[in-house]
Amino acid sequence: MAPFGGWEMPISYAGSGVVAEHTAVRSTVGVFDVSHLGKASVTGPGAADFVNACLTADLGRIGPGQAQYTLCCADDGGVVDDLIAYLVGPDEVFLVPNAANAGQVVALLQQAAPDTITVTDRHAEFGVIAVQGPASAAVLRDAGLPTDLDYMQWADGEIAGEPVRICRTGYTGEHGYELLPSWSAAPQLWDVLADRAAAHGGRPAGLGARDTLRTEMGYPLHGQDLSREISPVQARSGWAVGWSKPAFFGREALVAEKAAGPRRTLWGLLALDRGVLRPHLEVQDAAGARVGETTSGTFSPTLGKGIALALLDAGGPGEGAEVAVQVRGRSLAARVVKPPFVPSHVR
Repeated sequence: MAPFGGWEMPISYAGSGVVAEHTAVRSTVGVFDVSHLGKASVTGPGAADFVNACLTADLGRIGPGQAQYTLCCADDGGVVDDLIAYLVGPDEVFLVPNAANAGQVVALLQQAAPDTITVTDRHAEFGVIAVQGPASAAVLRDAGLPTDLDYMQWADGEIAGEPVRICRTGYTGEHGYELLPSWSAAPQLWDVLADRAAAHGGRPAGLGARDTLRTEMGYPLHGQDLSREISPVQARSGWAVGWSKPAFFGREALVAEKAAGPRRTLWGLLALDRGVLRPHLEVQDAAGARVGETTSGTFSPTLGKGIALALLDAGGPGEGAEVAVQVRGRSLAARVVKPPFVPSHVR
């Protein structure tokens, strides 16, 4: 266990370990307790239009029963948080922000909301359990839950008489689901899903595997690869910005940065030498000049190599170039690549 976002979280589970849990997700199925994630609701006449005028992605491109990855930005274009928006209808949106930033996201929306819109922090009202991997649909079917969902589509179901929201989302790059039961029903649902996963050769998985899995996909972690200092333009998250929308938090700054071109861009680094890459390591070009810094780094169990995400200066090494990462006083050779490091199976 370790502190994370104000919560005590499992790094890995007894009798397994990070590599075994990572491998289970890639080959069979893993079950994650991510109930630390925030939850909030935005309700009232025109709630969806209000959210659309605040967050970056164009909520008008999806319909009720669908979800969308989006960003809450500051006026200067920095990222306050990245989150998932569940569109319930024109008068209701359900949000799942990151744990550490949930309060700030809620506060920003409350400050911007007119009197007709209510923004409610519901952090401790719901749990979140992620079921990820090739056997994830079988696990949910065994539990009597709906699975016939397109990517980023959600539906409400129930288990043992308790309601649960199921969405085809995840943070691993595998076919998977994220389930939102009530807080009180979460332990029972966990037991059912963990039992069904074991029957398919799967297991519970902790934050360690969650990090190696998401890094292999190149998915950003807020506070490392996205932050108040790292904009969506720099982090290659511009696809989550509705550039043609007339309004969203940080629009003016982001439009200007996109037009001028970012001063640095997030790339992947694939280690060519033995060694593990970590965050905050200096990256040098062939001439030994500093050209950037790693933001995330780990050992890839799938590839058996070190991998990292790194912000590299504009005009510096591009895709295919060889760079040197400074690791504890030695240079580790790496190649600049565009993530994902391994194929994605989310669709």
